[in-house]
Amino acid sequence: MREYETTFIVQPEISDEAAKEFLTRLDGLLERSGAVRLLHDDQGKRRLAYDIQKFQKGRYVTSYYLSDGSAVTVLERALRLEESVLRFLTVMADPEVTDIEARKTRAAEQERQHAERARERALREAEEERAREADMRSGGSGGLGGRADDDDDDDDRGDDE
Repeated sequence: MREYETTFIVQPEISDEAAKEFLTRLDGLLERSGAVRLLHDDQGKRRLAYDIQKFQKGRYVTSYYLSDGSAVTVLERALRLEESVLRFLTVMADPEVTDIEARKTRAAEQERQHAERARERALREAEEERAREADMRSGGSGGLGGRADDDDDDDDRGDDE
């Protein structure tokens, strides 16, 4: 068997529930085509390098799986037909995986690590959001009147002299 990874970009406004449902459908397709799913890595929303279908952000997801190659066409067809998928790319990560159980174990550990990082990222984003809201309630720009010291040698008065 070979290891493949398919990275796809989903529209940013898709809900977490809809994303999970879509990944479950992809799991079913992989299973029916004889592939072994290793993990899904949801990397979250990111800014796109250029607009795709008038979207400036997208949710990046990478799926890792083992297959003889037949699952690639099935998965890509499903991605092509899914309206919420903006782009996708499949690459062969490893041309020959001999110890499938060891690779599954490694994938389970990676999935656990990804989940931990996602949890930490969510906590950090929630904390940043609370800090922004507190800053807005207290009057805005951190008490500097809209100007911050930018570490150059001018006096930051804004009079350009």
